[in-house]
Amino acid sequence: MTEVSNKINISTAGATAHRGDLADGRYIEAVGRRKTAVARVRISISSKNVYTINGKTLNAYLPTTVLQNVVKDPLNKAGIETKFSVSAMVNGGGINAQAEAIRHGISRAHVDFDIELRKHIKKLGFLKRDPRAKERKKFGLKGARRAPQWSKR
Repeated sequence: MTEVSNKINISTAGATAHRGDLADGRYIEAVGRRKTAVARVRISISSKNVYTINGKTLNAYLPTTVLQNVVKDPLNKAGIETKFSVSAMVNGGGINAQAEAIRHGISRAHVDFDIELRKHIKKLGFLKRDPRAKERKKFGLKGARRAPQWSKR
């Protein structure tokens, strides 16, 4: 019993220590995933919102405003007034899956930063990893479910 309570105390002490770490110029790191895309996201407090993805700016890496808004959603919709610098390293998947993986990572990092944001971000559905992925092709079929054309004669 005492071991369990010690572990709980250590984990809650670590969660509150993150805010102090960010004030020292450090960062919080989280991983976001979608299909085969994996994003390692780091957030730190900054004077303005800056997004860097694989060494490029947000506009250079994600050309459409729809994908840019997907990445910015956790900050905009959760009503977070604090300015953050976000840097992400993404690989795998397509550009849409990468944008959603970054959103997932940013959401997880914000919850590590402030546990009270969890309720708002979870309601938006950003904390849940989207499990949908492409179904594999089966033998004897032309695709995952498409069978060859049937001929009576």
